[in-house]
Amino acid sequence: MKRRSQSHTFDDNLNAERARIIAELENTRPGPQRDLLESKLRQLETVSHIDGWLTSPGLQPPEE
Repeated sequence: MKRRSQSHTFDDNLNAERARIIAELENTRPGPQRDLLESKLRQLETVSHIDGWLTSPGLQPPEE
């Protein structure tokens, strides 16, 4: 099993994947492959927004 030398946060992983997809989009012609990459990029943006909502300091647990 491979060990990591340093821990990566969820946000670090999202940003790395976003950068990878953007770099790949620059070299991809219009077509199904580009559409798939653009869809993945939109999904990552949605995940980033949801993570921001869930980790916001204003989020309160429901009252019983």
